[in-house]
Amino acid sequence: MTVNDLFSLNHSFTGPWLRTYNQPWAVLPSISQIIGQITAQLPSDFHERLPGVWVGQGTSIEDSALIQGPAIIGRRCRIRHNAFIRNQVILGDQVVVGNATEVKNAILFDEVQVPHFNYVGDSILGYKVHLGAGAILSNYKSTGDEIHAYVDHQKVSSGLRKFGALIGDRSEIGCNAVLYPGTIIGPDSIIYPLQGVRGTFPARHIQKADGTIVARQFSEEE
Repeated sequence: MTVNDLFSLNHSFTGPWLRTYNQPWAVLPSISQIIGQITAQLPSDFHERLPGVWVGQGTSIEDSALIQGPAIIGRRCRIRHNAFIRNQVILGDQVVVGNATEVKNAILFDEVQVPHFNYVGDSILGYKVHLGAGAILSNYKSTGDEIHAYVDHQKVSSGLRKFGALIGDRSEIGCNAVLYPGTIIGPDSIIYPLQGVRGTFPARHIQKADGTIVARQFSEEE
């Protein structure tokens, strides 16, 4: 399970840095450092809107949104009413962060949508990932101990006590679904509403309303 298994790295400012990590969860403690390196070479169509908060051209931010740096927000993003962007956040281009959504210590690739009542902590969301209303990425165990990843059915130490989810490109997470700490969702997958998911979920699969998992069928055009 590598960064390249989950994400199209050409759809994020962080691509050149993420390429240096084999285990994708190892990126999470380094987000602040990555922000510092990126801001040193941002193009001229970015400006420092708040101390430590860099914003790309064409992005709209509602007055009621709260943003705490360090953070980079890409071009043509929409930061809506009551959004909360809290420390160590990198948003790609055309990202939507909506009402009552909190994003903390996370990387969201281009065109990600987290538009309604979502929590995204200590997580990475790939290109065009969409969270339905109320979907939560839980990042902390009730026992407070280390969160493990599961790769090829093997338990792998992450060394992290805060670890939300890694969601591969173009995956859809249904309304009010909960991804338990350390969940990994493969690209092009769908989680139905109200589902709880833990461990590693395979690419191009669907978890249905009764919890069954089936392969996703694609048309010839997709």
